[in-house]
Amino acid sequence: MSFLREARVACEAAQAGGEVVARHAAANRRDAREKSDDNPVTAADLEANAAICARLRAAFPDDALLSEETADRPERLHAERVWIVDPLDGTKEFVEGVPQYCVSVALAERGRPVAGCVFDPTTRESFWAAAGEGARLGEARLAVSPRRELADSVVLSSRTEMKRGQVEAFRGWVGRVEPVGSVALKLAWIAAGRADLWISAAPKSEWDVCAGDLLVREAGGTFRELARGERSYNQADVLLQPLMAAGPVELVRELQRRAAP
Repeated sequence: MSFLREARVACEAAQAGGEVVARHAAANRRDAREKSDDNPVTAADLEANAAICARLRAAFPDDALLSEETADRPERLHAERVWIVDPLDGTKEFVEGVPQYCVSVALAERGRPVAGCVFDPTTRESFWAAAGEGARLGEARLAVSPRRELADSVVLSSRTEMKRGQVEAFRGWVGRVEPVGSVALKLAWIAAGRADLWISAAPKSEWDVCAGDLLVREAGGTFRELARGERSYNQADVLLQPLMAAGPVELVRELQRRAAP
């Protein structure tokens, strides 16, 4: 079955949300309030969410929806298809004016990511994939890094996790660790081979990673919760637990061996 139509709609929705985010950034409208501790939300998040959800509901009115900025509905757990949305991944970076934020839109069918797009409002890059069709940046095919040795790898990790010292234990295993804001953007860059490996030492939500998970897999890599394996999406508990990693299969396997208790 082809999911190219769903991928096209994911891109259209992500770009619509991205235009909202870009407009707020250009006007320097970045004021935030705290939804919960260390969890900001801005007007850009909410307006982008409305634009994205309107596109998705118009195209696929029977599909369920799980979004960071929409009240959760328990009936989604019984849906075969659910759109998983983060209208502004990297809100902290957006507020600080750090250009490392994006829009993430994905469709999971029976728990498996099958279509998705990560759109960068700053560069206007659209990373997208459909199950079985490969991952692309625009029309260019993507492939994960050819790196095979963990000791030589360039790792992307969270700016926040690095500030907290949560990735210090891995520095001696890899070549270099670089801080990047948005989770979804890091995963898109891994799919594009711009770095070798993504490591997360803090919980992540399904909307942070679903589109990026598909991008990495369709680019020839793997995405795993190291203790649990591949994620089945649309769970009641939306949190994925560390350690998590994404990148070339050999690098993730080597990391898993090194991290095993």
